[in-house]
Amino acid sequence: MGLLTSKELKTRHVRILMLGLEEAGKSTLLYKLKFSNTEFLTASTIGFNVEMLQHDKSVALTVWDVGGQYKMRQLWPFYFQDTDGLMFVVDSADKERMEDSRKEFERTLKHECLKGIPVVVMANKQDLKGALSAEEITKRFHLKRCCSDRDWYVQPCCAKTGEGLSAAFNVLISHVKRKMPSKDEGPHIYIQEDR
Repeated sequence: MGLLTSKELKTRHVRILMLGLEEAGKSTLLYKLKFSNTEFLTASTIGFNVEMLQHDKSVALTVWDVGGQYKMRQLWPFYFQDTDGLMFVVDSADKERMEDSRKEFERTLKHECLKGIPVVVMANKQDLKGALSAEEITKRFHLKRCCSDRDWYVQPCCAKTGEGLSAAFNVLISHVKRKMPSKDEGPHIYIQEDR
């Protein structure tokens, strides 16, 4: 076993889960955030992507981007444990699958491991004609009702341009920090005594 440095003790490690139907833009969003000026092509995620991001000096993020195909959605609960915040990505221009997206969102929030964790809904693809606004997503997803037990926010964004991504992560991290113990409390150390 090694010793943690004072810098490591001060850094909060936050686990963010990124979910949504396939083709909602989760991977594009994640890679745009990590490699802001790089252009790249993504394909439907089979399984998951995981990336480490440094939010600021005090917060390190581990972001899990889990595939959104129907068969993968059945496996989502295996990723829920120890999640500090949920980012749910919605294709705002895909009105045909909006109801499916809403149902998956509500089913996800009901899971015991995710009770009370903060949520940011990413209203992605705002650059496309006919994309629903953040207000319309809020109404269609019944967010005031289904998120009454947690902090939540809807962020309009465009994963391709990066618009709205930093703002969304800043909101989610601020919600997550409020739920975490204060730095002043110091690290929680548990010692099991021999009997």
